[in-house]
Amino acid sequence: MPDGTSDGELRTILKQTRVIACVGISPRAVRPSYFVGRYLSMRGYRVIPVNPVAAGQSLWGETVVASLNDIPYDTPVDMVDIFRRPEFVPEILDTAMSRLGDNLKTIWMQIGVRHAEAAEQARRAGLRVVQDRCPKIEYQRLSGELRNAGIVTHILSSRLSVWD
Repeated sequence: MPDGTSDGELRTILKQTRVIACVGISPRAVRPSYFVGRYLSMRGYRVIPVNPVAAGQSLWGETVVASLNDIPYDTPVDMVDIFRRPEFVPEILDTAMSRLGDNLKTIWMQIGVRHAEAAEQARRAGLRVVQDRCPKIEYQRLSGELRNAGIVTHILSSRLSVWD
């Protein structure tokens, strides 16, 4: 069930975001988190993989870090994409807000991840919040990639791409 974030706001988030920290990403190519991180990196986003088990490995030209605390201070993270169960969201949010500073604009919780209290806390702090959605899917839907593949997106347009 959609979280109520409008297509316009999703477009704004996806257009303004440059650096994404993906918490809970897997280095295994068969995992959805790997697909998402790889896809976003192929679309020009800098994707910082966060996974304590895979720390030190390399994915898409980036070194996997163990936690958000291990991202260098001079790295301006715009969005944190959360691939962890809902009970981990408050701790991830607290770390993100204390560690990533004013550059952080968006907390994005993947499909199946919702946490009402953490979402409200993030909104009160001035962050945009997206829950129970995937940035890869939303990018494809809003950019026209899904429509070009013959998938119904419920976006009416005679143009090939709505990004323009």
